[in-house]
Amino acid sequence: RLLTIIFELKARGIAVLYISHRLDEVQRLADKVSVLRDGKLVGTYPGHTLTQIDMARLMVGRELNALYPQKQATRTNEPMLSVRNAVVPDFVEDVSFTVHKGEILGFAGMIGAGRTELFEGMLGLRPGTATVELNGAPVRIRSQREAMEAGIGYLTEDRKGKGLLLQERLGPNLTLSALASFHPGLIVRRDREARTLAQAISSYDIRLKSLGARKLLLAKVLLSDPSVVIIDEPTRGIDIANKAQIYGFIQDVVRQGKACIVISSEMQELVGICDRVIVMREGRI
Repeated sequence: RLLTIIFELKARGIAVLYISHRLDEVQRLADKVSVLRDGKLVGTYPGHTLTQIDMARLMVGRELNALYPQKQATRTNEPMLSVRNAVVPDFVEDVSFTVHKGEILGFAGMIGAGRTELFEGMLGLRPGTATVELNGAPVRIRSQREAMEAGIGYLTEDRKGKGLLLQERLGPNLTLSALASFHPGLIVRRDREARTLAQAISSYDIRLKSLGARKLLLAKVLLSDPSVVIIDEPTRGIDIANKAQIYGFIQDVVRQGKACIVISSEMQELVGICDRVIVMREGRI
């Protein structure tokens, strides 16, 4: 509807400035395209002369294939997480899969395919049933806390609504998932918390902006040292230049011998970083 309105305004002779990192929309709409990088104008080009790859290259300042880290041979044949007969009423019906140690496993599908609901049901965030094994041992998960204690970390798609305490400082947000390590008694060791926060800010380049919330949540989950990390829409709303940094963090996870599950609506992203991709439709694989 928005694009239709913009075309109608253009037909009436009204000039439109459209600011977006959604390159498919820019390509459809723009007669001229101005590209900015690091606060400077890279150039202005006739819209019909630029492909999405051209625009991405200008935004990033390098070839697009450099966006994704080179895949490492970290995947083993050792099952890390096995899920059998997962059912989430009204969303998922009889889904089974296995992710291996050192593997990045992608989940693709349209909105409503049941990808997010599958993992919310598995982690006790909504009603659902599944048989779950972690490192070959059965685990019972009724809440996200039990999932974390078992060794499964989950980065929700709704970072600010469900993943962080927005009224709190950075420190408590970071250490909440591993709170027992920071209070030997009844008092939280703020000095230890401050040192951990400083290290996380340095390691994950956490800044006080929307991308910082995403990195803070990633650091929070990894602080509990999970065996499996599940990330829902890791780069949604992030400009191309910052996506490479997130992909690098994901690659670091599997280099440590962990397994990573990536839920994404961007097919190019899944192909670029994943060892395997599972496609869901209408609640089934």
